[in-house]
Amino acid sequence: MPPEAAPLIGRWIDHFKCDFKISRTRGTKFGDYRAPFDGKGHRISVNYDLNAYAFLVTTVHEFAHLYTWNQHQHKVKPHGTEWKENFKKMMQPFFEKDVFPADIKLAITKYLNNPAASSCSDLNLYRSLRKYDAPKENIITVEKLPMQSLFKMKDGRVFRKDEKLRKRYKCTEVATRRVYLFSPVAEVEVVEQ
Repeated sequence: MPPEAAPLIGRWIDHFKCDFKISRTRGTKFGDYRAPFDGKGHRISVNYDLNAYAFLVTTVHEFAHLYTWNQHQHKVKPHGTEWKENFKKMMQPFFEKDVFPADIKLAITKYLNNPAASSCSDLNLYRSLRKYDAPKENIITVEKLPMQSLFKMKDGRVFRKDEKLRKRYKCTEVATRRVYLFSPVAEVEVVEQ
């Protein structure tokens, strides 16, 4: 995470008596919060391979869950109004410390108008955060592929990019001819035709 943010996150870990772990990459999520259960206290994990800014945003997201749980336990929705307010509040110190570059700060400010369950669902914020990732060889996002080009997923399945719908791309799996919808920011590998 950005060095200026670490002292505050450290204080949160101590204050909330939280078991904070840096986790292996999980394809389905960047971070996770677990409420106290069976003698274990609060637990937060964040994927190790996120860039510093994505790591911080994910960490604050998970701490907002912890703080909301302390206030309401299971009486509110995980990403409901209470969590949204806590997330906004908990992001504020990092704006005051000017931790984020201007483009990410602008994207987070827009995102904070109505935070979603995942920073991935806000494409503007996701794209801003991704600009600070280390380059990945042979990896491209679906939105940057030309129409009708072939690409493959990590599992080796090959798809053809067909058309853009409202927010997603309709793509056909070559082997089965089944149609799938892909996020524009899904990372794939180009297949030479």
